[in-house]
Amino acid sequence: MARSRLHKKNPITYIILIVLALIFLVPAYMTIITAFKDPADINLSTAWIPPLSPDWAAFIKAVREILPSFANSLILTGSATLLSVCLGSINGFVFSKKAFRGSEIIFTLFIFGMFIPYEIILIPLFQILSKVGLYGGLAGLIGTHIIYGIPIVTLLFRNYYDQIDDALVEAANMDGTGYFSLYFRIFLPLSAPCFVVGGIWQFTQIWNEFLWGITLTTESTQPITVKLSKLAGGEAVKWNEPMAGAIIAAIPVVLIMLFLGKYFIRGLLAGSVKQ
Repeated sequence: MARSRLHKKNPITYIILIVLALIFLVPAYMTIITAFKDPADINLSTAWIPPLSPDWAAFIKAVREILPSFANSLILTGSATLLSVCLGSINGFVFSKKAFRGSEIIFTLFIFGMFIPYEIILIPLFQILSKVGLYGGLAGLIGTHIIYGIPIVTLLFRNYYDQIDDALVEAANMDGTGYFSLYFRIFLPLSAPCFVVGGIWQFTQIWNEFLWGITLTTESTQPITVKLSKLAGGEAVKWNEPMAGAIIAAIPVVLIMLFLGKYFIRGLLAGSVKQ
């Protein structure tokens, strides 16, 4: 019965979804056609019209300008994502299956970290990194993103591990499985969906981050978002160049969502229902 009602709603549902998809795709369409235009052809009256012959000059210049920062972003995002989800997994395991006295208070303080805006901690963060000699390099920025990402990935992993029956832990304890063996031999192999969810979340957040990238790094270590902003700087902007740069900068995130997006949804749903 419910299925037949769903089928009856399908035409309207599909029409609404198609309209919404077209609306959401408008910025992407404008970005792509502008990137392939000659600067002389970019104006408001013809903004919606695609170019008759694609001009690749903007992509060539954008690649030349942002390629070093593209490598910086790959190193930054890859290492910070990997380390933060690993630490979040261990934290989630402890808070879920090895809770101790006061662990709920500590976990609440962990979660509180998610709601602290970047701007509030910017000055003390700058002072700390300067004192320990990490200001201006990728190491300081990587450490910052790891620390700031731990609350959200800890929450994800704790909720995920809460769905695993405690009887599994009790059985392992009866077999004499140690603390670390319980995590590495039983819980870690079961954590792939949550690693995908946490990894996609962290990768997207870190790759698109701008404020820390521009304030905590120097010219040679800036991430791609900072270089991208410079493509759009100046008094007379050649809009095809920042648009081409934006397309290049978006490629890693788009590829991850295309190939791992379905696992992201499955991972979120895996922690949403009590088994």
